[in-house]
This record gives sequence, structure tokens and C-alpha cells, in this order.
Amino acid sequence: MIAIIKYNAGNIRSVQNALSRLGYESVITNDRDEIINSDKVIFPGVGEAGSAMKYLREKELDKIITSLTRPVLGICLGLQLMCRYSAEADTECLNIFNADVKLFPPSDKVPHMGWNNFISVWGDIFKGVSRMDDLYYVHSYYAGISSCTTAICDYILPFSAAMKKDNFYAVQFHPEKSALVGEKILKNFLEL
Repeated sequence: MIAIIKYNAGNIRSVQNALSRLGYESVITNDRDEIINSDKVIFPGVGEAGSAMKYLREKELDKIITSLTRPVLGICLGLQLMCRYSAEADTECLNIFNADVKLFPPSDKVPHMGWNNFISVWGDIFKGVSRMDDLYYVHSYYAGISSCTTAICDYILPFSAAMKKDNFYAVQFHPEKSALVGEKILKNFLEL
């Protein structure tokens, strides 16, 4: 079973639809037992870091997520919340990745919205993916480059397009909206 964590952050149905297109069943849930007993966990999100972390703490999902030993994939806000801290609403996050999330410098190019490729990319969820493949982004905040970075994108400045530590994977882009390349990344994660 694949659990998609429900925590009042958007984009959950489009992730579930992408999994369905790949032939995988999933459940959208904030139930502790369903999350703990699933084979894979997806932690998607579109929203604001402060209110999202507040909800996770109220439901004690923060403790559940950090204790998981099966593969977990954070998407967009999910990646940011897996970091140590977010400048968005001055938010202490899950501290899975030792990285801080910052607002892009003021520019008429913010938010980063649209298709972009990588400066570099490596790791098991990127099997069959080239650094020239385009993926779809929508974000104003970014995680800096750290020892957990597995893909780097350049938009105004270089940032972590993907991160990994132990069983925790995360991507800043939206694989569920990134056509065949995004589907390949999701499939690679689901086949871990």
C-alpha cells in the first residue's frame, strides 16, 4: 500500500491520479496506522510552511514522518518541510535534511514557475533521467545545497532540486505534473 499524507496542503489528488496512471493504488490519509503500515509514503504539498507544520504537530504526524523506516518521498512543500528550518513564517521544520529553506531574492522572476532542467543529477530515483530533462516547478522558497542534495537546478541561483538521506527522498519539482520524465521518477521511487 502507498500512503499519501493528508495534512491540508494542496495537490494531493493530482499525485494520487499520477500513481493511478502508473497502475498503483494509494490511500490519502492522516491515520497513524495506515501511514506506518504502508510500503511507501508520499509527502506532497502546495501551501505555506507555518500552517502546514502546525497541522502536522497537532496531529502528531511530525513524529510519525520522522520515525518512518520505509521509503518516503517529499514533493515541493514536502521537501521544504523535511528541512531543518524555513524562512517562510519563521518555521522550525522536521529536520530530516540539515538544510535551511530561504526565499528567492526579490525579482520579477519569482515565483519560479515552469519547466527547468538540472545542472547535475544523481541517485537511484533518477535512473534513466538526464540532466537535460525538464521538470515542472512552482515555488518561491528553495532549499540550499547541502550534503543531502542529489539534484541541482539553477534559477536565479543554484538550489536543491532533490535531496536524499537514508530512506527519505524529496524533490522540489512536481513529478506528477512533469509528463513522462516525472512518471519515470515516481516509478523509480515506487520500485525501490
